[in-house]
Amino acid sequence: MHILVTNDDGVHAPGIAALAAALRSVGRVTVLAPDRNWSASGHVKTLHKPLRLKATTTADGEPAFASSGAPSDCVALAVLGAVEGPIDLVVSGINPVCNLGHDVTYSGTVTAAMEAAVWDIPAIAVSMNGDYGHFNDLDYRPAATIARRVAEGVLRNGLPPKTLLNVNVPSGTLDQMRGQRVTRQGHRVYYDELVVRNDPRGHPYYWFGGDEPGGTVETGTDLGAIANKTVSISPLRLDLTAVDLLSTLRDWGLERDDLSEEPTPPGRPPS
Repeated sequence: MHILVTNDDGVHAPGIAALAAALRSVGRVTVLAPDRNWSASGHVKTLHKPLRLKATTTADGEPAFASSGAPSDCVALAVLGAVEGPIDLVVSGINPVCNLGHDVTYSGTVTAAMEAAVWDIPAIAVSMNGDYGHFNDLDYRPAATIARRVAEGVLRNGLPPKTLLNVNVPSGTLDQMRGQRVTRQGHRVYYDELVVRNDPRGHPYYWFGGDEPGGTVETGTDLGAIANKTVSISPLRLDLTAVDLLSTLRDWGLERDDLSEEPTPPGRPPS
């Protein structure tokens, strides 16, 4: 099996080295990751400039490729032939902070896995619950062990098309964790603030500041699992259709065959 490993923290981040090391017992591993930090980059496709690729090493000295593109670009590069051989599995991470609830739309870690799902390649995003400001002290090995076990399960059983797994791991040793659960996305709450400052020429510039995000701790969700020091495995799909709204929108009269006449609002007589 050929496993592509990527991340959004950059090819030299310690999390990707731990992840790749754990997965080498599962199959052939190729590391292709951004040459810099792309945290919170979302699902990016670079079309306005060329992408560069160069050979480098991970933090533990293993061979890797660094790309000038975003995490999702890295996956597309590999899938389209920038590395040798077809890709059987993409694993993205290990991110030093969790990607829970609505974080998945921002996260470069998760959207790299989404790019694999676009190409119908099974994918896993792996994050852990590290403390903000203390990332250099993290032990990524427990999360890497969890990632290896999940990867083995995916390779053994497969995933449906256009789906991926979002894995979040509590900090600490494996025996300190309270098991592992399959969860749904929870409700993330953000406390962002707009910080406005002036540059030396008096022109304003902006930062997004504020406190760390929180959320609704509910049993059965990713947020609830992490709050209970439990590994969370959430299956995600690319189809974002709000199926429960389809019939409601039809009741509004939004489906029409003749667009030349002004529509009559449902429930109102024509004027």
